[in-house]
Amino acid sequence: MLKWCLVTGLMCWAGVAAAQVDVAVTYLRLDDRKPPTLSDIDPDPADLGSAGAQVGLADNATTGQFLNHTYGLTEVVAATPADLLAASASASGLVVVQAPAATVLAIADALPGALVFNAAAADDSLRGTDCRANLLHTAPSYAMRADALAQFLVTKRWTDVALVTGPAPADLGFAEALRGSAEKFGLRLRGDAPWGFTGDIRRTTGDEVPSFTQKLGDFDMLLVADEIHDFGRYLNYNTWEPRPVGGSEGLTPVAWSPVVEQWGAQQLQSRFRDAAGRGMRPVDYSAWAALRAIGEAVTRTGSNDPKILRSYLLGPEFTLAGFKGRALSFRAWNGQLRQPIPLVDARAVVATAPLEGFLHPVTELDTLGGDRPESTCTAFGE
Repeated sequence: MLKWCLVTGLMCWAGVAAAQVDVAVTYLRLDDRKPPTLSDIDPDPADLGSAGAQVGLADNATTGQFLNHTYGLTEVVAATPADLLAASASASGLVVVQAPAATVLAIADALPGALVFNAAAADDSLRGTDCRANLLHTAPSYAMRADALAQFLVTKRWTDVALVTGPAPADLGFAEALRGSAEKFGLRLRGDAPWGFTGDIRRTTGDEVPSFTQKLGDFDMLLVADEIHDFGRYLNYNTWEPRPVGGSEGLTPVAWSPVVEQWGAQQLQSRFRDAAGRGMRPVDYSAWAALRAIGEAVTRTGSNDPKILRSYLLGPEFTLAGFKGRALSFRAWNGQLRQPIPLVDARAVVATAPLEGFLHPVTELDTLGGDRPESTCTAFGE
């Protein structure tokens, strides 16, 4: 007589072999070295992102062995966007992309039958006017990160801010999100200036930064949009008035950090460090979340069909344990993974957004980033 058994929270028939499901995932990574910066004391590791995907793959395999599900990950690294786009032609129906927004968009358009996960590009346009029905996002948007920082400032009553923006495209994108968050949460932007120094600020920090920040007016926090981490580190402790720094440096809103410890995060941190020999960075976490979202959907549906998996991932039953204190889920109107945003410095988590008091009729996680009523994404039919 057959008996019911419980395996990893799922019901299965004891003695009856589960149907074989082979899950092939392609990881497309652009090896785009960041522009030269003043200091190279913390270069990006060669396995940035892909190391997180490998840990997610191993986590999936642990569950899959009980269900007759096998997982494979093929990594493709290209030096140019054109090469990566060409390589995508041979990709599986499940694809994770680590590349800038334009390349992510081109790959999603080239693979209309695939389910594509964006693990790196934070551009809000990918969640708005440039959204695609087959494109989901495990990387938080610029707006989500900016809103997290704005909530902290409101909670602290540090309502006067100034903004310094670098010249890189990522700097401009994050700066625009910071301006939007300031308006959304009622912060006063007292000064807004581009970073225009071309010399070696390392040797002139004490002279240049105080006079530069003096011109920005009186503020409670200096916001910095320096996503390539070029000049921002030299603003700390050098402002004209003694003020904290936040944004790309100082108090930083991130998807993940090696200093995240609560809610069982040490388990993930330990597994990652054992596998990669270093701390887990935000892109690693987003890649891990993409693989785990795939694994969770395959486990619950028993299918590797991209259409079936997409429907489940965007539905109300899907949740992912992301070691952030709340279950993660995808927004049905633009494919963005809802997730708390830790606010960290180099040594500790200072706070985690959404913060107490920021309410929402559906979930407080939707106070971070674009909400359904203001969405400009039409591809999802929501």
